[in-house]
Amino acid sequence: MSTPLVHAFFVGRAIAEVVYERLETGVTEALSELGKFDAEQRENLRQFVDEVVERAQREEAIATQASTTTTIVPTDLQTGGDLQATIDDLRAEIAELRSELQRYRTRSSQ
Repeated sequence: MSTPLVHAFFVGRAIAEVVYERLETGVTEALSELGKFDAEQRENLRQFVDEVVERAQREEAIATQASTTTTIVPTDLQTGGDLQATIDDLRAEIAELRSELQRYRTRSSQ
C-alpha cells in the first residue's frame, strides 16, 4: 500500500513542477512580447512626432518666406477702384469660405 501512495506523491509533484515550468515559460514569453510591443509603440510615437515637427517646420518656413516676399493687393486697389466694393467682395468671399468650411466640418463629423 505504501508504493501506490509514494507513486501518487511523485506523480503529483511532477505534475506541479511541469505546470509551474510551463506557467513560468508562458509568463516570461508574455512579458517579453509586452516589452517588444512597448518598444515598438515608443519608436512609432517617436517617428510620428519627428514627422509632425518636420512638417510643421517646413510649412512654417514656407509661410514665413511667402509672407515676407509676397504682398497681395487686390486689383481694384492697384487700379484705384472703389474701396467699398472691394471690402464687400472680400466679405462675400469670407462668407463663402465660412459656409464651405461648415459643410466640410459637417461631412467630417459624420
